Amino acid sequence: MTLMQKFLGATAAIALSAGAAVADGHAAEPAIIFDLGGKFDKSFNESAFNGAQRWAEETGGTFAEVELQSDAQREQALRRFAESGANPIVMAGFAFATALGEVAGDYPDTKFQIIDMVVDAPNVRSIVFAEEQGSYLVGMLAAMASETDTVGFIGGMDIPLIRNFACGYAQGVAAVNPDATVIANMTGTTPAAWNDPVKGSELTLAQISQGADVVYAAAGGTGVGVLQTAADEDILSIGVDSNHNYLHPGEVLTSMLKRVDNAVYDAFTAGTDLEPGFNVMDLSNGGVGFALDENNADLISAEMKAAVEEASAKIVSGEISVVNYNQAESCPVLDF
Repeated sequence: MTLMQKFLGATAAIALSAGAAVADGHAAEPAIIFDLGGKFDKSFNESAFNGAQRWAEETGGTFAEVELQSDAQREQALRRFAESGANPIVMAGFAFATALGEVAGDYPDTKFQIIDMVVDAPNVRSIVFAEEQGSYLVGMLAAMASETDTVGFIGGMDIPLIRNFACGYAQGVAAVNPDATVIANMTGTTPAAWNDPVKGSELTLAQISQGADVVYAAAGGTGVGVLQTAADEDILSIGVDSNHNYLHPGEVLTSMLKRVDNAVYDAFTAGTDLEPGFNVMDLSNGGVGFALDENNADLISAEMKAAVEEASAKIVSGEISVVNYNQAESCPVLDF
């Protein structure tokens, strides 16, 4: 199989990958299945791709990959890769849970890793992130940077996972300025919400009209529209998952880093020795954080950086407890 092979059509691509693996007789190689939105969404999927690519560049190894075109292809993708001998198989996204639950038991010798959801099976590694912790930190930065005491949050699909981002963000804002207003909107209730930059732009303009001067996007490809409109309207934005600071230097306050790339890199590195079980990536192990580089250095003062680093240490030590919306099923400082 050729290095970094890009599959354009899910059905044909998965069949091709299976045939190539059998015909070549190569040892098992890892595979990754990207969620809807594609591997170049400048967010979650792209972070996953970056981890796979880093592994390939460092090791000289190859991996199979596919970008889904619909929800209906999830189980097929898993089965075709498992039948081809790919091992481990990594899924980027919570929406693979049902399909993986159906498939994992049929391939007991194949290791699977799912990101952002828990599937209890002896050959599955489940990775979840403490999004609320990283979002708390960028919420603090938003509150310190805001001149209107009003900040915004634009999520993708309205699901508990994204509400957790919003809740952590609002808690961080409140820690700095209890009187600040947080405007929160979700893009939609279907997977299309992850790839609608036009709607992201519209929501950003609506929040600006309500006084928001910092807007945090946790919306996949939709966030591209949020960041672009924020830059056009001369307000600050906050990226998510990948480091978005470079997209609009001097106008992206920071990015909440969710190290999906590390989760994929570690799985590929472990290979068939991937250990199953439940794993949390949080501030204590570098799973989440905030981005500071030459593109936003002038926006983050020494005082702001010190305050966020102090809060981070207190979260790790337990002195500050950030409510996880997924566990509490409510948010103490934000109504949905």
